[in-house]
Amino acid sequence: MHGMIDLILPCLDEVQALPGVIRALPPGFRPLVVDNGSTDGTPQVAAELGALVLHEPRRGYGAAVHTGLVGATTEVVAFMDADGSLDPGELPGMVGLLSDVDLVAGRRVPEGRGAWPWHARAGNAAIAGLLRRRGIPVHDIAPLRVVRRQALLDLGITDRAFGYPLELLVRAGAVGWRIREVDVTYRPRTGGKSKVSGSVRGTLRAAHDMASVLR
Repeated sequence: MHGMIDLILPCLDEVQALPGVIRALPPGFRPLVVDNGSTDGTPQVAAELGALVLHEPRRGYGAAVHTGLVGATTEVVAFMDADGSLDPGELPGMVGLLSDVDLVAGRRVPEGRGAWPWHARAGNAAIAGLLRRRGIPVHDIAPLRVVRRQALLDLGITDRAFGYPLELLVRAGAVGWRIREVDVTYRPRTGGKSKVSGSVRGTLRAAHDMASVLR
């Protein structure tokens, strides 16, 4: 373990799932919730559960993640969606692998019906295939990542929308980062549809953001 680790949780209306996510955190992980304009009381609930809450008014996954990264104070940081689809219990094992690499990324393995709709899985696979052609050894543009904070800041990622995780991988590959991908359980989210994979429209919007990164 690398001491305390800030877990950055970008949130937009996750009041149903967030309590379960925070309560499931293993020892050594501190929840840092970045509220991206919730109207359901997400930031209030997060604060009541002991999370540090930051606010990012500019809508966008990348905007929320970057605000969390800047606000974090630990040497190593982790990122995870706060919708209950991922298991925080997998984080310690990922952190343990960071001693030999620069980035540990999750490769989602669906568990349960409806965890990963076909359109989202197909789009993800296509983009990951393009990355492998560039020599970046990933099969998933996953929302579960462990990395050293300063190294990530130094990459200079500029995307503030859904293209952020893809730009991270592209820039990491360009500077020769060692990337380790590990299987992680991916479950149906808690309450409501995903803003991205829950609809074809959301998937297309994310694909548009990612395509602009690859141009």
